[in-house]
Amino acid sequence: MDFGLSEEQKMIVETVRGFVETEIYPHENEVERTGFVPPDLAAEIRRKCIELGFYACNFPEEAGGAGLDHVTFTLVERELGRGSMALTVFFGRPSGILMACEGEQRERYLLPAVRGERIDALAITEPDAGSDMRGMKCTARSNGSDFVLNGTKHFISHADAADFIIVFAATGEEETPRGLKKKITAFLIDRGTPGFEILKGYDSVSHRGYHNCTLSFADCRIPASQVLGEVHRGFELANQWLYGTRLTVAATCVGRARRVFDMALSYAAERKQFGRPIGANQGVSFKLADMITEIDAADWLTLSAAWRLDADLTSDREIASAKLYASEMLARVTDEAIQIYGGMGLMDDLPLARFWRDARVERIWDGTSEIQRHIISRDLLRPLGA
Repeated sequence: MDFGLSEEQKMIVETVRGFVETEIYPHENEVERTGFVPPDLAAEIRRKCIELGFYACNFPEEAGGAGLDHVTFTLVERELGRGSMALTVFFGRPSGILMACEGEQRERYLLPAVRGERIDALAITEPDAGSDMRGMKCTARSNGSDFVLNGTKHFISHADAADFIIVFAATGEEETPRGLKKKITAFLIDRGTPGFEILKGYDSVSHRGYHNCTLSFADCRIPASQVLGEVHRGFELANQWLYGTRLTVAATCVGRARRVFDMALSYAAERKQFGRPIGANQGVSFKLADMITEIDAADWLTLSAAWRLDADLTSDREIASAKLYASEMLARVTDEAIQIYGGMGLMDDLPLARFWRDARVERIWDGTSEIQRHIISRDLLRPLGA
């Protein structure tokens, strides 16, 4: 479906899809098998993306990015969703939160990240603080002109490939209507800083080549000049960033679901049992009808939320709805695709089992399905005083 896209948007979709098919697809099976992305392959993907002019396409032109609007950037993410995250991460979409950089931070972190010279990662989650960000135990204590960090982060995506990390830590407490809450501050921390160590994370069933890491801070001293944004205002900064990432998750789920659907549709038309294509049987054809209906619905929800962002309309509920529905839709579509393929769908000869496994994490990271339902229901009930 083209949703009435402009000619420029259609060109962007075709270009990114072609890039994924030619530069990502051929390497997926090896990365999945080994769980390793060769550094030269990562650099090559990054170099070709820069040549195409798509690196940091989520950043405004004044920062050196492509300046795409939210709808067009969502279309880019949708196409990238067709490929392995272990490889598409090097297509280059630095954390939008870096726009909070000021002064020397822009030259040291923001601009090199936009140019593809430095890679960033984001560290919020801890063993005891997932959905409850204010429950984090990683602390940053003011000490003269520095902050001293202590604590642990985990589930930190692609930190092993990052040159610097955006780290959130508790820097105090404040009284709120809901009790005592921790104040949060964001810091820019370079790889190799004394007291900071990047450790191997957990072996995940989803996105095997897209590594998560554990970060350890032991009396790690950081100059106050590396505070991102304002001291104690990291919670607001993170929330501003998280809504955009949830839209990205929705878009990638739609892209992956369309790739899965295309495979199932072709197989249903070609595979014969009892003398005719299996797609001629309602038991299969009705599955296809349900799959495409759900995919299109998720696509519309996602692009509608992106359009609201471009129109400066409130969009928290709409983004939550898109993330919730698209991630749960992907789980259903991948499961049904395997059912259509039968036993062959679970074999490593095909990527379907990988898509099925990868789909599971989408309902957890960047805000669980339960968190999205909380956001949606709160938006509906609060105006009514409930």
